[in-house]
Amino acid sequence: MLPPSPLQSLALFSLIAPIAAQTWTSCNPLNQTDCPTDSALGMSHVYNFTETAAGETWNTTAGTIHYNDQGAEFTINAKGDAPTMQSKFYIFGGEVEVWLKAATGQGVISSIVLQSDDLDEVDWEFTGTNTTHGETNYYGKGNVTAAATRAFWYPVESPQDMFHNYTTRWTEDKIEWFIDGKSVRVLEAADANGGTSFPQSPMNVRLGVWAGGDKDNNNYTIAWAGGETDYDKGPYTMYVQSARVADFSSGKEYKYGDQTGSWKSIEIVPGNSTTANTLNRPPPKTVAQRWSGLSTGAKIAIYVSISAVVLAVIGVSAICCISQRRAGRRERALADANWEKDHAEAMVYRARYRGQCSEI
Repeated sequence: MLPPSPLQSLALFSLIAPIAAQTWTSCNPLNQTDCPTDSALGMSHVYNFTETAAGETWNTTAGTIHYNDQGAEFTINAKGDAPTMQSKFYIFGGEVEVWLKAATGQGVISSIVLQSDDLDEVDWEFTGTNTTHGETNYYGKGNVTAAATRAFWYPVESPQDMFHNYTTRWTEDKIEWFIDGKSVRVLEAADANGGTSFPQSPMNVRLGVWAGGDKDNNNYTIAWAGGETDYDKGPYTMYVQSARVADFSSGKEYKYGDQTGSWKSIEIVPGNSTTANTLNRPPPKTVAQRWSGLSTGAKIAIYVSISAVVLAVIGVSAICCISQRRAGRRERALADANWEKDHAEAMVYRARYRGQCSEI
């Protein structure tokens, strides 16, 4: 573990500013009673971004995400870019495993965030210039008090050059962070301000990159991010090969039972998860698969129909051919007749001309 420097400690007090760059809530159940329920994942699923795009169970904000053989590509090209992938589903206790290669660049932050509607949060963050460590952090109900005591940095080899497995395991009792399968940090619920600052409400998953070193941020945030970001030296790209997300609860939705945001107040609505239904939906069948699924009678009917169409086309083609040949013969006969007529007239004219010449 690398403890924060005094400068980093000061910066951590201001993390509410960079957090706002990618983490936010559209409706806080602690302040409102009409917030929508959270759609549950209710299962475990692996997203392989080297093979397929994120799909309809994720939203993309503040930029465009491209896909190639390295996976999902999150790129900062200019000021204001902060491409982020946010799950439409929530987990209530669970495990999130991400294979990630952090972006380079001064002031550029690559992040893996779990966040709830009432601003519980669990983080991984990597600065573009720290080539030896990554940061872990957490928040409860948006409380950033004593943030310097919550953020810890752990050794990781060349995070901007290599893919590493960053895993977060979250239960009612503790949160555990892993790097390449090795546990690097454990947070017991009781150690998070007696449990009041321990993340305990349903959270979605957010993957993204942003410029903590943007000159419009405050000085502490810029210092924490590693310095001011020079967009002219970009682009700066973070890659995510895959993400495995496991929900330790099951059901259709998660509902806040009151405005405490406590673990026990969350109601698990029974039923089939919309996300699970989407993910379990079979892919569209190929033509070969649809054909093999037809009954023998259906196949015979298709063969007969195709044969009838082919015969009809052949018949029409034959009729057209015969008609054209007949028309051609008529045209040739007419042309021959005209030629014979013209030839006869020419012979008569020539005979007359010769007679006239002989009389002279």
